[in-house]
Amino acid sequence: MEGNLTKGPILKTLTKLAIPIMASSFLGTLYNITDMAWIGLLGSKAVAGVGVGGMFTWFSQGLAAMARMGGQVQVAQCIGRGEKEKAHGFAQAAVQLAAFMGMAYALLSLVFTKQMVGFFQLADAEAHAAAISYTKIACGLIVFSFMTLTLTGLYTAQGDSKTPFLANLIGLVTNMILDPVLILGPGPFPKLGVAGAAIATVTAQAIVMSIMILAIIVRKKENVLKGITLFTKIPAEYLNGICKIGIPTAIQGMAYCVISMVITRMVSAFGAEAIATQRVGGQIESISWNTADGFATALNAFIAQNYGAGEMGRVKKGYRASQWTVGIWGIFITLLFVCVPRPIANIFFHEPKAIATAVDYLIIVGFSEAFLCIETTTVGALSGLGRTHLCSVISIIFTSARIPLAIILGGTSLGLNGIWWALSSTSIVKGVLFVIVFQWVTRTKKQVQKQTVPSILYNLRTSIDPAGHNRAEQCQEKKNSSQQNPHQPDTKFFQHFLPHFCHFCQIQVSSLLFKHRAQQLFIPFSFPSALKLHSFYQVICQMSTLSGTLFVTVNSYGFEPLPLPQNIA
Repeated sequence: MEGNLTKGPILKTLTKLAIPIMASSFLGTLYNITDMAWIGLLGSKAVAGVGVGGMFTWFSQGLAAMARMGGQVQVAQCIGRGEKEKAHGFAQAAVQLAAFMGMAYALLSLVFTKQMVGFFQLADAEAHAAAISYTKIACGLIVFSFMTLTLTGLYTAQGDSKTPFLANLIGLVTNMILDPVLILGPGPFPKLGVAGAAIATVTAQAIVMSIMILAIIVRKKENVLKGITLFTKIPAEYLNGICKIGIPTAIQGMAYCVISMVITRMVSAFGAEAIATQRVGGQIESISWNTADGFATALNAFIAQNYGAGEMGRVKKGYRASQWTVGIWGIFITLLFVCVPRPIANIFFHEPKAIATAVDYLIIVGFSEAFLCIETTTVGALSGLGRTHLCSVISIIFTSARIPLAIILGGTSLGLNGIWWALSSTSIVKGVLFVIVFQWVTRTKKQVQKQTVPSILYNLRTSIDPAGHNRAEQCQEKKNSSQQNPHQPDTKFFQHFLPHFCHFCQIQVSSLLFKHRAQQLFIPFSFPSALKLHSFYQVICQMSTLSGTLFVTVNSYGFEPLPLPQNIA
């Protein structure tokens, strides 16, 4: 594989991976900023139209996160465990899923363009026409964006962040060249306006995708993406694994976008300048959170590989190093937005009213930038542990709180600034909360990791034995008095106890999956609450692959064969 993230100095390994990803995310930010800077020359109405159309490309990125995040986490964890075949299977499933969803989203966007744009109730005809034009082109060819995001995640999962960076750099240069040519139409070129911006962006994304695919074919390095085809059936195992991780992330991203759409509609009541400020302000703000998202992507791959390899110490150290890095960056952005907002606003706006609105926006949201960076990075870390459901629940709840808070604050003397404060305050709360959640989750994970096979067997033994309560002392006495050679395992144990134990595990797993049958299966037994479903999975896997060592270890703990109770069916 391209890179093993489970070895070497933590900060050096993480930084080496993160810098190209952060640079790639920054380049992605420059895509949007470049578009907005050139479109700004056409006036605030054109900016408002592109801002509305851009909401739907943003929404699509939330949907694309299903294949990207699901594929990245599963591939990285498989690499950490040394399961190369499974890593390839997950990679293929992720690419196929991204292609299918990209084409489906494009078709729906083309069919329902008017209805999608109509949601924002744009009163200005020019802004409405610009939104229609941008949405049709940018969303109609969105498959390039879906594939680019997914391939970037799969490259990153292998520890290769340089290839996506170089591809995005070439794409950015292409976009910067095409933007003024297609938007303004100098010389013999036609002036396409907003449509030109959409064409430039889509063309750049297609080039980025092509470069990453070409790198797979040309390079001789081992890569999980080699040999992938789009027209083979996706095994249910891989599809389910990706969806398990990816769906919560996708829901979170799409929900976040929907909430922003609702707030944008509220903002539209204050005029085209307010909409333009929110959308452009969001692009300016992405300098902060896109860079943090880049580091979060690197941290996600780092944590996923190390968690797959059982290196929880490296997981926690990597997280701490990341938080220091993004925290400092967030503080810098806060100082930039709060202290010098006007020069930044002047780049994108040329009307006094729009500039004044943009200055207020940058100052208010500026206070939350450090917390936003910390939140983004922590979500990446938790996702690497597979805790995407938890991230989604927290994010959706507190992001949804922006709507009633915006209604309340917007109805006061603060007016439009009240809506900006609703955005800023919720980001601060989420930043603090996610840090607390990560500390709690990693403490729990550490405890699970400490459970060894012998300790699990010991707990099970005391649960199965009808005489059970005095077995601990008996086992310890036998261990102390035993003269058995530990390198000569008892074959009687192999023949009797192990099949019973595996049968017991099977029944326990079934009961956990079908809780309504638990009483029928386990009336005579008390199952230790500390054991989790995945603990059984780990034990059974270790029994299958390390049987000889396991028998030696178990015998050293003094276990004896035990007949299976008759009332278990």
